[in-house]
Amino acid sequence: MSLSRSWYFNVLGKTASLLSVFLAFYSCASIGSPSGGDYDLDPPKVISCSPQFNALNVANGKITIEFDELVQVENPNEKVIITPPQSKMPVIQAISNKVKVELRDSLLPNTTYTIDFTDAIVDYNEGNPLESFSLSFSTGDKLDSLVVSGKVLAAENLEPVKGFYVGLHSNLNDSAFTKNRFLRISRTNDKGEFAIRGIAEGEYRIYALNDLNRDYKYDNPSEDIAFLGTTIIPFTAPATRLDTIYNQDVKAITDSAKLIEEIREVSYTRFLPDDILLRSFSSGIKRQYLQKYERPSASILKIYFGAPTAMPQIEPLNFDKNKEWALLEKTPQNDTLTYWITDASVAGIDTLSFKITYPKTDSLNQLVPTTDTLHFVDKTRKPKKENDDKDKEITFLNIKTNISGIFDVDKNISVEFEKPVPGFADDKNMRLYSVVDSVETQIDYNIEADSLNPRKYLLIAKLEAGNKFKLVADSANIWSYDGFWNKPESYEFTVRPLSQYGQLYIDVTGLDKDAPAFIELLDKSDAPVRKRNVRDGGALFKNLLPGTYYARIIIDENNNGMWDTGNFEKGLQPEMVYYYNKPFEIKANWKHGMEEPWNIQSLPLDQQKPTEILKNKPTEKKTKRQELEERDAKKNKQSATPDSNKRVKGNEFRNYNPQLN
Repeated sequence: MSLSRSWYFNVLGKTASLLSVFLAFYSCASIGSPSGGDYDLDPPKVISCSPQFNALNVANGKITIEFDELVQVENPNEKVIITPPQSKMPVIQAISNKVKVELRDSLLPNTTYTIDFTDAIVDYNEGNPLESFSLSFSTGDKLDSLVVSGKVLAAENLEPVKGFYVGLHSNLNDSAFTKNRFLRISRTNDKGEFAIRGIAEGEYRIYALNDLNRDYKYDNPSEDIAFLGTTIIPFTAPATRLDTIYNQDVKAITDSAKLIEEIREVSYTRFLPDDILLRSFSSGIKRQYLQKYERPSASILKIYFGAPTAMPQIEPLNFDKNKEWALLEKTPQNDTLTYWITDASVAGIDTLSFKITYPKTDSLNQLVPTTDTLHFVDKTRKPKKENDDKDKEITFLNIKTNISGIFDVDKNISVEFEKPVPGFADDKNMRLYSVVDSVETQIDYNIEADSLNPRKYLLIAKLEAGNKFKLVADSANIWSYDGFWNKPESYEFTVRPLSQYGQLYIDVTGLDKDAPAFIELLDKSDAPVRKRNVRDGGALFKNLLPGTYYARIIIDENNNGMWDTGNFEKGLQPEMVYYYNKPFEIKANWKHGMEEPWNIQSLPLDQQKPTEILKNKPTEKKTKRQELEERDAKKNKQSATPDSNKRVKGNEFRNYNPQLN
């Protein structure tokens, strides 16, 4: 009996020891639980600052800010904006509960300095940010305190532009932007917003710059920019706003009426202008140069340029330059040229030599005519052997079309050959049939050659909606210049019936009467799918497939059918673009279609583009309170879910002695 009792208390003692260890571990792992107190939901608070806020006659660039808790600085090189801009990278660091900044540039006399931390300073434990925190001081006896603010949008698609420097110049000459550093700066956030602080009274020009080399001036033509055509004059004005006071006693809130304790009118000083809108663009100016050239086969020459260029002059050096020796295929901006050699005697030359004259960008970013000699060597040629032609597999001339089983009523048939073909000028090479009840009737079509690609053609025919058709190419009916022929091809398709389409008419107002413009319908990825010119105040889109569409209008000032960028040197702004702020839901078989009015001036530009197709969506940063609520909701959901594999807390200790169960 005594042995049994001794054993019993021994086991019980060991169990108690293990239980105390477990509880100690559990309490350590539960830091922040209700027993450990509430979470810190407040941002750090400033205790002291050296120099003090708005201090005058500051002699050195060492700044220390002390807070009521441990802090850290997130992404200081990206988030912290120091103005005037610094040529030497400042030192910004958090040490314990202090943030220290050291300006390595010499301080300018009689100048206001502003250090805008945005939301970079956060408390160490919870990461609560100190929003919109900035510090100003002056090296003279006066502090400049005016502020201007606004947004930067991409001119072509009204996307908010993040990370651009926005700067001021008191020198109103355009050359200041290209030769001098900004006087005051800010940087756009993920909404494209900016606020330039510490400005003195006066008249300024304002610019935005994607400053790739971070020298705070526009000296690189590949940098995106924005400029305002007019000057700005910062000023202040008295204003009022409504402030809402919320009930802080959560337990006392029983209905929505008690949530708001008070709404009162508050007076404040408004800094203007606060609605500046800058439209950014790329000038499209790139360094032009001959990138490379090659001869991938005996009958093909390729020349590549590093940027869009004017059409170069090319002159043969080792064969008769007056003969028709090739067909030219090119990109719309001439940056890639492909010469398809059509003369067999020229293709047979081992090395083809040419003199080429083209515009090249020099060290001063000026285009100068440049002449080079190019030698194209046929490296694909191999010595012919006796048995080369035996058992050789036949290679056919490939044909590519845009034909699918269901064909849209407003499309033309596109045919593209692997290589240029001579004599493709009528319907003898390929035959088009209308198919009714298995009866095939040949129909006529016209051929339209592509202006850039000599291998591509459009077959233009009347294709009735709902009918079936067949396009046929007989074997060896089409030949390339170098002797390849086609294999037999047959393409069958049905033109979609009109009952499967919808229709949209957009009635445009707010547009100058004589201004040329066109509307693009866009898909959900903001890509154009249809285009119509605005005529008599509107644009009609027929035969639209059911679905969701969006729209933008381009004011086509030079009437060339495309959006054109700006040019700072010429003082040209990019062409204006407006978005319809809602989607169009097109349905099939609408008898009269859909008609929508659109006043392009009814909303500010930054409120026009629908959120659904906005690519640069601002990141919604969750507050610590939201994160905790989501975490608690997740934990509550998990605890409510039964799990047969989980044991009731404490059962593991009972298993030491089955007799204790």
